[in-house]
Amino acid sequence: MITRYTRKEMGRIWSDQNKFQQWLEVELAASEALAERGVVPVEAARLLRAHASFDTARINEIEREVKHDVIAFTTAVSEKMAAAGHAEASRWLHYGLTSNDVVDTAQALQIRQAYEILLVDLEQLRPILKRRALEFQHTVQIGRTHGVHAEPITFGLKLTVGKISGAVGTFAHIGPEIEEAICAKLGLRPAPVSSQVIQRDRHANFAATLAIVTASLEKIALEVRHLQRTEVREAEEYFSKGQKGSSAMPHKRNPVTCEQICGLARVVRSNAQAAFENVALWHERDISHSSVERVILPDSTILADYLLDKTTKLVDQLLVYPERMRRNLDLTRGLVFSGQLLLDLAAAGMLREAAYKVVQRHAMEAWENESDFRAAVETDPEALHGEPAAAARRGGGRNGSRCRQTQHSDRRAGRCARAGAAGNDFWR
Repeated sequence: MITRYTRKEMGRIWSDQNKFQQWLEVELAASEALAERGVVPVEAARLLRAHASFDTARINEIEREVKHDVIAFTTAVSEKMAAAGHAEASRWLHYGLTSNDVVDTAQALQIRQAYEILLVDLEQLRPILKRRALEFQHTVQIGRTHGVHAEPITFGLKLTVGKISGAVGTFAHIGPEIEEAICAKLGLRPAPVSSQVIQRDRHANFAATLAIVTASLEKIALEVRHLQRTEVREAEEYFSKGQKGSSAMPHKRNPVTCEQICGLARVVRSNAQAAFENVALWHERDISHSSVERVILPDSTILADYLLDKTTKLVDQLLVYPERMRRNLDLTRGLVFSGQLLLDLAAAGMLREAAYKVVQRHAMEAWENESDFRAAVETDPEALHGEPAAAARRGGGRNGSRCRQTQHSDRRAGRCARAGAAGNDFWR
């Protein structure tokens, strides 16, 4: 992943230096586990732990010749052992292992490191969403379906979104009891079933989880993009002093952060598809998955980390305009309460089809002529005729008000607060 979208700590996890360090941790854990069972000399395992090291540049130099990264790595470590005066102990390095034993297990360690950062990122986003949802729990705006004004909602409701779950892969194959011992030393659990490589459905699950998380972030950003449109302008991303929106048009305040979130979320989703393609390998194994994972696992975790940080700042600094929301709500002069009027007339005794016909006729006229829907209904003899309509007026005095659509906002806010306090999946 390019440095533009890479935060320092996540980038460090996927660096060659850290990758080789995790390879070394697996090698040392294997040597120690084998030494505990009398397979490897205890002194050799001790010397490996004390003196084994590597130089990344030297590994790359050897790989250019041997065309095999793990052989290049073990050769470079053996050279360091010889330089420390313990060449004899180096013959027990990589004992009983295959390349994938090291690579798969070390990759699981890197995924766990990345996952821990992502969990912190999510925990930082959660209280921001909660705070702003409660802040605007009574801020009324028009809800939109199919891009068209529907019925009133609260802006706080828009911010009560998001879910996250997770998965991490583990190890491969050199014998059940040794496998378990090595994994225990590394803080991992062995896979219940594996061939020479761990089954790639676990990696696909992890990649899919990242895709779902970033899709939820995209949902937030996409909503802000719509609300920032000039003709809507109910909310917008923060525009700092000195920031410029266009090289040609000084008036522009573009939702560039939101567009970036939406664009990069697509990359994470496309990487999930590649992870699914990795599930089916030839027989006991091939390495067609390896080259793919060298791209998609670093890129997806780096982007998820970056997007979580961007979305947290987006929501935290979001500019919200309640007065503009009220203006847009009143834009259609009561038209958005047609459903409320329909229910009132039906509840008061008018046949639903008859009520629908009356309400729709006035609604269509209001759409086409930009007229006042409520005023038209209140002066229509058919709508006012008979006991059902009179009862609707007496008992349905709420027609054209927002109380019915927003009456549960406090209850929703309480549910959000309880879910946040409990660490419920509602916020996760």
